[in-house]
Amino acid sequence: MKLDFAGERVLAVAAHPDDAELLCAGTLGRARADKAAVAVCVLCQGDKGQPGQGVKQMAAVRRREMAAAAELLGAELFGVGIADGELADVPQARRKLIDIYRRHRPTLVLAHAPCDYHPDHRAASALAEAASWLACSAGHRSPHAPLESPPAVWWMDTVDMLGFEPGFYLDVSDYLALKRRMLACHRSQLQRAGDPDFEPLEALMLRQAAARGAQAGVAAAEAFRIHTAWRRLRAW
Repeated sequence: MKLDFAGERVLAVAAHPDDAELLCAGTLGRARADKAAVAVCVLCQGDKGQPGQGVKQMAAVRRREMAAAAELLGAELFGVGIADGELADVPQARRKLIDIYRRHRPTLVLAHAPCDYHPDHRAASALAEAASWLACSAGHRSPHAPLESPPAVWWMDTVDMLGFEPGFYLDVSDYLALKRRMLACHRSQLQRAGDPDFEPLEALMLRQAAARGAQAGVAAAEAFRIHTAWRRLRAW
């Protein structure tokens, strides 16, 4: 059985500029190959992810990095620009994300799991879920028209798979090279490989893809769970 993304509109809502590359870029690549409309929304600036020697204008550097990765994927890119560590499920952030939903008009949203390790990831999860419902409500005004129906929501795997029980797996074996090329765009973060409180990103990504692949009987996989909320479910 193979899921076909043809005709879908897929939006990944990520907390930081490299999160989609780690957790769902293979799935986005599959969707793009199926001619789906694919977009990535990055909520935070990535301004606190400093390598040891420090980088001036870090937020601007990471904007360029995430733009280069999105170009490789062929995805539309949305940046919200909230400072790292300040992301929260508050009305202002909801309004911004609601309008991004209405601009891209997703049928499927990929979002951080509510149990992931980073506070920004957990806040991004809450925002993505809230916007998946509120973007349909005409009472929540924005410059763009409300969605006709709520998108389906899939929770992405957690970083290093901790505390996450997969509901299903996507075979991304053919897109692992794309994930690596996209991750390589984030040079400022790859420079952090020697930080004692930071995992080398490529090693982390490859280990996770291989582990989920082994569980699913393929070379590389990404794991998800379906958000089982009313009107956010779909039959595939």
